[in-house]
Amino acid sequence: MTRASLDKQPHEVAAMFDDVAEKYDRTNDVLSLGQARAWRRAVADAVAAEPGQLILDLGAGTGTSSLPFAEAGAKVVPCDFSTGMLAEGKRRHPELPLTAGDATRLPFADGTFDTVTISFALRNVQDTDAGLREMHRVTRPGGKIVICEFSTPTWTPFRTVYTEYLMRALPPVATAVSSNPDAYVYLAESIRSWPDQPALAAKLQQAGWSKVAWRNLTGGIVALHRGFRA
Repeated sequence: MTRASLDKQPHEVAAMFDDVAEKYDRTNDVLSLGQARAWRRAVADAVAAEPGQLILDLGAGTGTSSLPFAEAGAKVVPCDFSTGMLAEGKRRHPELPLTAGDATRLPFADGTFDTVTISFALRNVQDTDAGLREMHRVTRPGGKIVICEFSTPTWTPFRTVYTEYLMRALPPVATAVSSNPDAYVYLAESIRSWPDQPALAAKLQQAGWSKVAWRNLTGGIVALHRGFRA
């Protein structure tokens, strides 16, 4: 895959997710070897939603990631830029207020949310720094951000095996289970190109977030980053 293939326009990335919406959750479970559900539980624990809180779940896709927050009694707003994902989510979860939105130009007022969270979608925001600043804008003072994203394995031998899996094993597996395997080739390359844990933490701080920290999951394949708005 060439670098140019990563430089997709937002409408191209949205169309790509539109194509995989129906089988997206099942495909993720297969490709993550069942780890996706454990990662979602870790996000729910980090968000620690409470009744009465207002939570923005960005990159929510079909709304699966939003369900734990709603079940905890919080008011959650699932937001995504893929209309195909939102349509599939509305079919599955008509009770959720799924909302179309661009992470770099969110349709919400300043200081609206107690928590903003985004899982496995920050890589797909065309301007990561602008997105982090926009998430900061819509979070109330004292509120927090929780990011769950693929990251860099901490053990070098494992990192090599993981990279080989991404670029060699993932595309044929995606061909077998996904309606658009090319989308998963793109996603594999986007994971390889993504900043490591300290680099993402630095981006959060530059966007205005304080008390930034992270915790590795599954040996650093995934990292949970957290920050607060002062």
